[in-house]
Amino acid sequence: MKTSPVSKADLHRSVISVPPLCRNSSLRPDAVENSKLIRHIEAGGVSTLLYGGNANFYNIALSEYEEVLGQLEAAAAADTWVIPSIGPQFGTAIDQAAILKGYKFPTAMLLPTLAASHPEGVRNAIPRIAEKAGIPLVLYVKDQGYVTPAVVRALVDTGVISWIKYAVVRENTAEDPLLAAIVDEVGTDLLVSGIGEQPVPAHWNHFGIRSYTSGCVCVAPALSQRMLLAMQAGDAATAEKIRLLFRALEELRNANGPIAVLHLAVALAGIAKTGPMLPLLTDVAEGIHGDIQAAALKLLEHS
Repeated sequence: MKTSPVSKADLHRSVISVPPLCRNSSLRPDAVENSKLIRHIEAGGVSTLLYGGNANFYNIALSEYEEVLGQLEAAAAADTWVIPSIGPQFGTAIDQAAILKGYKFPTAMLLPTLAASHPEGVRNAIPRIAEKAGIPLVLYVKDQGYVTPAVVRALVDTGVISWIKYAVVRENTAEDPLLAAIVDEVGTDLLVSGIGEQPVPAHWNHFGIRSYTSGCVCVAPALSQRMLLAMQAGDAATAEKIRLLFRALEELRNANGPIAVLHLAVALAGIAKTGPMLPLLTDVAEGIHGDIQAAALKLLEHS
């Protein structure tokens, strides 16, 4: 597992995959199946794994947190970069940060919440959590109002941010005043497009972002990695063809729950047994299993 400090090159060398976390029928983390999924992602040339929303780290038990970290650390190849998540509540994040300090993960992502947060509270919390963990954190900007551009700048200047996952959904991705303001404040070196393949061209061409996260990459890692390489080579036509291949599964995720659909897609594609969803989420209705499987298998064929 990669343990060296985060660099700009780390953000650009690979699509940042956001996998589900496999669990057995008793809802315990499944080391064997998680290892299968990691091997599949690595075999496609993807070397970065971010365990966040798709892994339902929002609902993970503190009592199993160390077990999960151990499984991921043991399963990853020597050059694979694993990024666990913490939070979103401050108390949970502080307790998880204390556990993280005993490992060699070079960064961790703070899951965002609007339910009980304020931009100035986020500015106050992140340095405290980073100090407790002994590592800088990934700032996850998922909703308008979670942070302001000034707060982002202050956190970056303090040195407690490793990179920024930007995932505010817009009707027109090319028109995003918040993202434009953040770019004006901190530039693009730390910014990562955080909503999968679909908004990547707009984020790339209009805002200069050169890295992206993806959930569907877990089904077709080589295909998503080819899209990244095409974008880096200036081959917009190839990148667009690949982007459109991911659209069917992404539309199913948007319509039926992005976390639950990806969780099931990995299983229905025969990649790994992901098991039941961890509450408070729930499994996808059986009526759309066939559509999810067909979309996932089509991606695998192209990959």
